[in-house]
Amino acid sequence: MIFRKNHLRTASKPMNSATSTQNQLEQLKKLTTVVADTGDFERMQAFQPQDATTNPSLILKAAQQSNYQSLVNAVKVAHPGMSTTDLVDYILVAFGLEILKIVPGRVSTEVDARLSFDTKATIAKAKHLIALYESHGIDRNRILIKLAGTWEGIAAAKELEADGIHCNMTLLFSLVQAAACGAANAKLISPFVGRITDWYKAKLGANWNDINNGGENDPGVTSVKRIFHYYKHFGIPTEIMGASFRNTSQILELAGCDLLTISPELLADLQASGASVDKKLDPINAKAALTAEGITALKLDESSFRLQLNNDAMTTEKLAEGIRNFCIDTEKLEALLAK
Repeated sequence: MIFRKNHLRTASKPMNSATSTQNQLEQLKKLTTVVADTGDFERMQAFQPQDATTNPSLILKAAQQSNYQSLVNAVKVAHPGMSTTDLVDYILVAFGLEILKIVPGRVSTEVDARLSFDTKATIAKAKHLIALYESHGIDRNRILIKLAGTWEGIAAAKELEADGIHCNMTLLFSLVQAAACGAANAKLISPFVGRITDWYKAKLGANWNDINNGGENDPGVTSVKRIFHYYKHFGIPTEIMGASFRNTSQILELAGCDLLTISPELLADLQASGASVDKKLDPINAKAALTAEGITALKLDESSFRLQLNNDAMTTEKLAEGIRNFCIDTEKLEALLAK
């Protein structure tokens, strides 16, 4: 779910932080577009969102709830004899349609993760999902098709964007992926924060220190900052939506990012806190930040993309793990529909 940024400020309010009378969520909304990530559309109504994002894991979780059994059963009854693989598409769209009754903006619907290495099949599935939405009178501009940040997924996004189908590139862990998505004119990317931190925390083991490796030094946070600076410096219009947070510290360190998608639990934590929130990301700092890291424009073709991805153990492992887990949850959803 998403809240609009308030661009109007009064002389009594500082530019980079809000007054302490506001809770952290209210302050954050003034700096960043805040998105809540859930398939539980009944829960969404309390947040009055602008947009919403889903994925196979979130839809599986929602579909197992008793209050959504009638929706799931209605889809099955409407399509007797349909394979469970095809039924999943209709379930995803059914949830998306209900979400769009609540939100005035966009909903993200994910292509089957099992197609992550098949550009042609990904494009066909994306067009099928868009056609299902359009058959219900939904404008394609209200849909973001979620694709994995593989070379094949990025190639699919390039073709889909040229056809007016907007894409949300997910399972994104590196600047290389982000640069390729920008070159493909993807509408939005979702760089993951928490999963990057999880990898480094596991790698360091007993050497991990929450003080030295947290806050502004959190590896997931620094990854999104790097992408933000790269996009802003090189004028890449693709929207950046930080995702996969483990705590509110990670969120607050990215205040100023284009969008941040946050779980309902962490949204509640932000709402319960009255501590001040400062703007941490600003395009004006982009050039200096890239210069400090020695980062220049990346020119990528398929071979250089694959080589750089291969040489980045964290990205390679987390991308593979993410696709694998989304495949598992899609198969669980199919099994649920088969009952």
